[in-house]
Amino acid sequence: MYAKLNPGLCYIQGMNELIAPLYFLFKHDPDPQARQYAEADAFWCFMELISEFRDHFCAQLDNAQTGIKATIRRLMTVLQACDYKLWQHIEVTCKVDPQYYAFRWITLLLAQEFPFPDTLRTWDTILGDPHGRMDCLLRICTAMILGQKERLMQGDFTVIMKTLQRYPLTNLEALLQKAASLPSCKDILGSSP
Repeated sequence: MYAKLNPGLCYIQGMNELIAPLYFLFKHDPDPQARQYAEADAFWCFMELISEFRDHFCAQLDNAQTGIKATIRRLMTVLQACDYKLWQHIEVTCKVDPQYYAFRWITLLLAQEFPFPDTLRTWDTILGDPHGRMDCLLRICTAMILGQKERLMQGDFTVIMKTLQRYPLTNLEALLQKAASLPSCKDILGSSP
């Protein structure tokens, strides 16, 4: 249905990861009347969510200001501002291209990084953040990298890639608190993320 309504973008692999948590929540609504509309409700919430993040799914916009590469660059700028030595070790010394881990983090809103209940909790935070969804997502991603600082600083290219591509089990509440304590991305970047 999304592809029919948006022929310029169509369906892109990974969109199912964005609608699945929404459908799950609507399908498990305690109100049986509401449950019968789970598919429609999930679809319209997906439409709202994807409207903010759709440029990340459009290959023609990869290099645009709103594309995925620019968003990943903003993530690395935020990391650089929060912990220069860690950023330098990852990007300069070990030459780890953040696309190899951050692409999935950002396009799927961290849907594959945590156990499902933690994904739902993470989305609650992202969707309700007063600084905006993208700002919150980038702060959580930054907190994820900062949360593995010791391992990453001691590691080489391979250790960094394995750690960030298969993010270790973590105390989600501590991670979200760390993300909330970071300055807004707007403050760091000087514009909206």
